[in-house]
Formats: sequence, structure tokens, C-alpha cells
Amino acid sequence: MAHIIPRWEWRTFGESFGPADQRFKSLSPRDVEDSDEVYLLSPTVDENVKIRNQLVDIKALQQVNADGLEQWKPVMKAGFPLSSADVPKVFEALRVTTPSLARASYTLEQLIEELVKPAGRLRTVTVRKKRARYRLDECAAEMAEVAADGKNVRTVAVESEDPAAVITTVRGLGLGRFENVSYPRGLKRLVGMAR
Repeated sequence: MAHIIPRWEWRTFGESFGPADQRFKSLSPRDVEDSDEVYLLSPTVDENVKIRNQLVDIKALQQVNADGLEQWKPVMKAGFPLSSADVPKVFEALRVTTPSLARASYTLEQLIEELVKPAGRLRTVTVRKKRARYRLDECAAEMAEVAADGKNVRTVAVESEDPAAVITTVRGLGLGRFENVSYPRGLKRLVGMAR
């Protein structure tokens, strides 16, 4: 991948976000996007491995700062069919032993049906998102509706390369009392997989 600067992220899940709901309602989003995604969730780690638009997208947690912000770095984006050289990266990110590979490349269906499901350690979660994106101060922000395996929740997020800007924006939105919860952790809680 090209040189990527990791971003600091803050996110939470819930039904209502108090003053933040009113603030977002007063703004016009930069864009609104619907997407269908598949997350691969591990019972032992909370790494971010998802499939969207026929791409495997892996982000690795780099560090957590004193304010509880998480710094995530994209480490892989690869399209399907996924080469046998890239398949182990998926399992390594999720801290699961890579199954024996019988193909030179795998379609999405083959990856799930032949490798993920038989391994029995990972869970695939189908996610539908409707995301409204905003710019707040120096940060990217989003308010989204999420449906995962038939369960619904809302999520709000703020991110930037500058952690001070993120925490200032989070507090300015009145979200400081909410827990910072990454997408993998939030989805695990939603589908009853939380450790």
C-alpha cells in the first residue's frame, strides 16, 4: 500500500447521542452512502477486517492514547479473487491459524465457505450501513445507521490524524461521557459475541 498516515478514531454505538444528535441535524452532510459489508470477527482480538465493494480491507490497531482514542492504520486492501499470498494476511490479522490453501486464488464465496466457516473460529457478520459524513472543525465525522445480522443500532464517529482535534470535537459534541468502541467491538456486542 502507498504511505498511509494512521488516523485517530473515536466511535460509539447506541440509540441516542443527546446534544450530538441535534448538532448533526443542524448540518448538511458532505455525502450519504449506503453500503453492504461483511466483517470477519475473531473471538480473541478486535482487529478490523471487512469486505466492501469486493475488497478485503484490514486496519490494524497501532495504539491507544491517554484519552482512550484508538489509532488505526490500513495495512491491506486487496480485491477478489484474493491471491493465496494475501489469504494468510486475513487470518494473521485475526490471530487465527491459516487453513491449508488448495487454490491459487479465492473468490469471496470460496474464502468464506472453504476457509472461514470450516475453521470454526471466526464469525462472518453481514452489515448494512447508511452513513452520513460531515466535516467538523479539523475532523471527519459520521452518523450512521447499522443493521447487522438483523439487529439495528446507530453509531457516531470522529477521526483525524490529530488526536487533540478528535478529543476536542468529541467533547464539543457532548459525547465525552460515552465509551469509545471500535467497529469490531461494537458489532460483537450487537450480535452477542462480546468477550
